[in-house]
Amino acid sequence: MDTKKLRQKILDLAIRGKLVPQDPNDDPASVLLERIRAEKEQLIKEGKIKRSKKSAATDKSHYENVPFEIPENWCWTTIDELLINRDSERVPLSSTIRKKQANKVYDYYGAAGVIDKVEGYLFNEKLLLIGEDGANLLSRSKDNAFFADGKYWVNNHAHVLDCCYKSILTYVAYLINSISLEPFVTGTAQPKLSQDNLNKIPIALPPIKEQARIVAGIEKWVGFIDEIEAGKIELESYIKQTKSNILDLAISGKLVPQDPDDEPAIELLKRINPGFESCDNSHYENLPQGWTIVGLHSVAEIITGSTPSKLNAEYYNGDVPFYKPNDLDQGRHVRCASEHLSQQGKSISRSIPCNSIAVCCIGSIGKCGFIEKEGVTNQQINTIMPNDAIFPLYMYYFCNSSTFIDELKSLSSAVTISIVNKSKLSTIQIPLPPIAEQKRIISVIEKLFSHLDMITAEL
Repeated sequence: MDTKKLRQKILDLAIRGKLVPQDPNDDPASVLLERIRAEKEQLIKEGKIKRSKKSAATDKSHYENVPFEIPENWCWTTIDELLINRDSERVPLSSTIRKKQANKVYDYYGAAGVIDKVEGYLFNEKLLLIGEDGANLLSRSKDNAFFADGKYWVNNHAHVLDCCYKSILTYVAYLINSISLEPFVTGTAQPKLSQDNLNKIPIALPPIKEQARIVAGIEKWVGFIDEIEAGKIELESYIKQTKSNILDLAISGKLVPQDPDDEPAIELLKRINPGFESCDNSHYENLPQGWTIVGLHSVAEIITGSTPSKLNAEYYNGDVPFYKPNDLDQGRHVRCASEHLSQQGKSISRSIPCNSIAVCCIGSIGKCGFIEKEGVTNQQINTIMPNDAIFPLYMYYFCNSSTFIDELKSLSSAVTISIVNKSKLSTIQIPLPPIAEQKRIISVIEKLFSHLDMITAEL
């Protein structure tokens, strides 16, 4: 379920008059708007507010080419007509000044919310703030309209809006956050919503009683969505933990039943390497009959990647996949790389074959992926290439287990950045089942993980 789209749909229905039913007994919105105009005129006469540079009396463009149809007792207006702009009361404080302040107890608001604390305050009431500049105006990763309440300070990167009827501010906030501001924003590198353009934003205004019903309806549905999202996060956490538990059972011999007819793992290892001796199994007590403990170096070759210099342009823009840590986010099926090298670049880092396991050993320690297309890796990755004693997928799932990841992290030498070199990686011990049991383990893991992935995809 795409809860972000569901939120947007609820807001879209709300500002079109389709979320809650209309009441024919409500005073039309036009009556409300006339009262607001009269009260604003009185405030202008009393010198409490200033008339905007281009008033609604001379600008009727918002009545033309309206974005959508609205109910009969609604009316179209603008931010300029409906609200009171208090931008002139804002005062920016430089970071230098703020750093010198000692008793910083009041919120300091910028374009997207609180950015600092300051000693004093400019406002002491609930007002609507709308970002004046910044990428968020277009990306909408956060709400562009938000409230400030109590005692606080606002800099010149957020518009400050008031209204003769404070409850209207809540409705306007939902409306602003439901629409794209792109038609009113200038600039792309530094997007800006000027006061003039803010004033032009059209507002589909319902009767004031219907506004209250709309806000209550939005909050009810948004509350449901919040519960869904919380449940989704919790379920995703359960699924992640379930996968971890499955892998723990797998590498301890408890996921599938043993077959006494399976050739013990140590016999196969001795055929591959006649001088092989198993490791101490104190790390893995009570392993099933036929299993053994081996060092990673006994069942795989490990190579460390490298990164060719960007100064050698001929090394880049070829057709050889060049895997980096972010590419390992593909997990079980690493089929593509974000960057490619030329054949010259390939010679700098030894080629890794398909069905290898790439493990990040610098920085994001423990991130791993199953390589399905031959290529090369950068210097942050050690690649494990299993021999005939172990199936590549069994190795991959072992490398995803909490046992392996915890051991890997314990080996890291962290000064400024965590690093596990190839020699340390090779010492990690692996509980190795008979080759036939490895196949059964892989089959069950893949089946269970497939079901869990289907559940995740439906969330």
